[in-house]
Amino acid sequence: MPTLTLLQAEGLVVRTLTRNRTNVDNARSVARALVGAEADGLKGHGLSRVPMYAAQAKVRKVDGLALPLVTRPRPGLIAVDAGYGFAFPALEAAEDALRNAVKTQGVAAAAIKRSSHAGAASQPVERLAQQGLVALMFVNTPAAMAPWGGSKAVFGTNPIAFACPLPGRPPLVIDLSLSKVARGNVMAAKQRGERLPPGWALDEKGQPTSDPDAALRGTMLPMGDAKGIALALMVELLAAGLAGANYAAEASSYLDAEGAPSGTGQLLIAFDPSGFGNHALGRFGVLAVAIESQQGARLPGERRLALRAKAKVEGLTISDKLMEEIEAA
Repeated sequence: MPTLTLLQAEGLVVRTLTRNRTNVDNARSVARALVGAEADGLKGHGLSRVPMYAAQAKVRKVDGLALPLVTRPRPGLIAVDAGYGFAFPALEAAEDALRNAVKTQGVAAAAIKRSSHAGAASQPVERLAQQGLVALMFVNTPAAMAPWGGSKAVFGTNPIAFACPLPGRPPLVIDLSLSKVARGNVMAAKQRGERLPPGWALDEKGQPTSDPDAALRGTMLPMGDAKGIALALMVELLAAGLAGANYAAEASSYLDAEGAPSGTGQLLIAFDPSGFGNHALGRFGVLAVAIESQQGARLPGERRLALRAKAKVEGLTISDKLMEEIEAA
């Protein structure tokens, strides 16, 4: 199995996408996101996505040439039209606009429409937190979960992410899917030829399944049962209804190159924690220490940071099968 440095992996992604109707700046944005996710151990949002991204760009399900359009309808509101392109350039444009708006406003929100798969939701909020901001992100995705008591998928797995700065150390980052696991994990299991653990998904008939193909045709089980579905509804309204994006049930799949663009949405909110004058950064640190002082307890994200540090030194190992698929795309 080949091992690539992070820079080599980014180059591999850029070369693959630029030969599939994607401009180089967009390809670099996508490469940063996918390689970053792979390095963090988030393989469902990592290099496994490259062959499908390339196929989608080739047939224009995702427009690899689209440039995000940023407007300011109100002083604290930013509207980003991704133009049915890759989500990552739109997210980076939203982050830039948010940082500038928060300098004067103290708080700002960016809604992204006509977007696509947003990858690891941890990345945009972490970058904002590295700039000293508190950030939230809501993401709607194609239909994968049914309403509680129902059988037809109308909600996506709809991730929520949060990040805040901590004094003298990397930010605290929380990123969770509202299904018991992210759908990308099912796709990754399929690519590895593995069965699913119990409790992840239901097949088309609403029966528990460990077959990843059946799970992808069926529905994902929500985290927290009915409470997870209530949160998925909230995210659907914020990331799609508010942003002007497609609802989950209106969006085409991220997992194939068929049909119209998915047109999903994202909502980012950022604010300056110093604006309230309550020494928030220090208070964030107090709570972090209180958690870590308990034996066996840890803050979210420690494993991700350890894997990231390891990947910087040792690089990324890619299966021969995946490398063949990327090179053939």
